[in-house]
Amino acid sequence: MHYAQLLLPDFSLILIGYLLCRHTALGRPVWQAVEGLVYYFLFPVLLFQSIVRTPLDLRAASGLMGAGLVMGAAGIALAYALPRLPGLSGRIDARDHAASAQIAFRFNSFIGLALAERLAGAQGLQLIAVLIGVCVPLYNLGAVWPMARHAGRGFWGEIARNPLIIATASGLAANLLGLSIPQWLAPTVTRIGAASIALGLMAAGAGMQFQSLARGKLLGVSVLAIKHLILPVTALLLARAFALGAAETTILLTFAALPTASSCYVLAARMGYNGPYVAGLVTLSTVLGIASLPFALGVLERL
Repeated sequence: MHYAQLLLPDFSLILIGYLLCRHTALGRPVWQAVEGLVYYFLFPVLLFQSIVRTPLDLRAASGLMGAGLVMGAAGIALAYALPRLPGLSGRIDARDHAASAQIAFRFNSFIGLALAERLAGAQGLQLIAVLIGVCVPLYNLGAVWPMARHAGRGFWGEIARNPLIIATASGLAANLLGLSIPQWLAPTVTRIGAASIALGLMAAGAGMQFQSLARGKLLGVSVLAIKHLILPVTALLLARAFALGAAETTILLTFAALPTASSCYVLAARMGYNGPYVAGLVTLSTVLGIASLPFALGVLERL
């Protein structure tokens, strides 16, 4: 399978968003509003729908969920440990680290959902929705905690207000209770989901910034190495350790190699940190995803 060709539609939308923001009247204020719409409404609806659309067999999916959680915990631990590692101790700004540690383990759900459906159809979409459902709370805990600690803000309040955590928790609860979206409402919800992916990818492109990457190079290289090299290799090892099937392994590798979440910038800026620096790392991670996804799916999957 030509994975670079498979990625083309999603990265084309990212490029379109970047060009529209830089070369038309649709500048940053427009895309900031789009980011808010996607983050607080469109994407939570898509996440909820993806989780409740098919009855979830927790026993069958337990291996995949366990592998995703272990991988997330490993990424969080590595990101937190960076200031204490030999060669990095004393060379990393504490506030920049608090804001950018999330780059090392968070993921772009828009790209993940779009890819999963093309890679493994409806099964792939549900598998990655399950991964998102169980991992978003952990990953967001890992993202918010260092910033809340440094900024002196309420940690649990930040978590309770996170729209992705609310959507995933309610989606999992509804699925396990046997609830579903009414047929008359399903077409509307489906259109909202499609809009969230397209607008989310374009907003990610519009938010790309390269000029802020001049500072904190050592920190940037470190978090991106964790995200695009160490986590995909970890995913392969975990797939074998948990004896995952072919489809589950493909989804876990895809999940591990995704670019970091575009909302990293939104979260950092909203909590009073250096938003442009985090946006620069998000930009570079998005570009690196063009290489890390084919590496994970085309190289690691064959090992």
